[in-house]
Amino acid sequence: MARVVVKVGSSSLSSAGGGLDGDRVDGLVDALAGARSRGDEIVLVSSGAIAAGLAPLGLGRRPRDLATQQAAASVGQGALIARYAERFASHGLVVGQVLLTADDVTRRSHYRNAYQTFARLLELGVVPIVNENDTVATSEIRFGDNDRLAALVSHLVHADRLVLLSDVDGLYDGDPSREGARIVTDVRGEDDLAALDIVRPSASSIGTGGMVTKVEAARIATGAGIPVLLTSAPHADEALSGAEVGTRFHPTGRRRPTRLLWLAHASDTKGGVQLDAGAVRALTLRKASLLPAGITGVTGTFSAGDPVDLIGPDDVVIARGIVNYDAEELPALMGRSTHELAETLGAEYEREVVHRDDLMLI
Repeated sequence: MARVVVKVGSSSLSSAGGGLDGDRVDGLVDALAGARSRGDEIVLVSSGAIAAGLAPLGLGRRPRDLATQQAAASVGQGALIARYAERFASHGLVVGQVLLTADDVTRRSHYRNAYQTFARLLELGVVPIVNENDTVATSEIRFGDNDRLAALVSHLVHADRLVLLSDVDGLYDGDPSREGARIVTDVRGEDDLAALDIVRPSASSIGTGGMVTKVEAARIATGAGIPVLLTSAPHADEALSGAEVGTRFHPTGRRRPTRLLWLAHASDTKGGVQLDAGAVRALTLRKASLLPAGITGVTGTFSAGDPVDLIGPDDVVIARGIVNYDAEELPALMGRSTHELAETLGAEYEREVVHRDDLMLI
């Protein structure tokens, strides 16, 4: 039995007219149900909420402004999950909707809660269907977010592999619309990618993804030891049954503590902490924690528990970390030893600004 995360994009689920294509959804579900019948556990990361909301709202194309995108997502998410639920039910399977925000893959407590939810859903035999919570997004719905989300979910649920379903049947060595472009069957690392002319296909009026985001998602997953298969949605059944289709990205790293992966790839930092040369050496060479004595400045507004950039004297970000102080607390602590702070301010100040276990070198 394998645990497989499958990501499908908007353009693979939509009709030419912009609405949800029920036949495409049904074909995908049939393939996923087939994998379940073979004993695999499936987590589906599905775009398509905004696309599904276009027709009910009388919109001819994907809106550009955030408010209308969120309105379309609000209307479309219900239609999308209803179609999935109906088709999965015909195979005797129950679905569960999981809407994630950036905080759910940034803050440790949220991340842990998300893992527990997924674990229980899978234990109960449910097929989790995941999407970004577009309707409450506070920043612009960004290009290719669900590709990165799928890679992070793969790590979160301890998946054995990630399958990315797109509207192209794999990674090509050039623009797939050009004559002579050939599919790349295997990618084993950055050297293989460096030789390719990776381009974004022409942006459709429905989807926002592209090959660049697929490759970035593959980097995240394979860097954490999870193999990735990229192919088109019509080949979903073959991809899930192990047939030789699409492009296979082979693992380049090993599984790492979850908090380090989300710190490197999921965190939107809330500010920065500037370091002197001694602190940079301590972090990079001695693998030490960051102490108040090595801080020379603070930028941004953040609270204890937020991710921040750690910046060297040359203004280069050297690491990311989870800070143990609020931004307004740090200026009074800069350049002072933890022993001195404990004596003058109390024992609660004898702690690291960023603990080594909550720090990822960039």
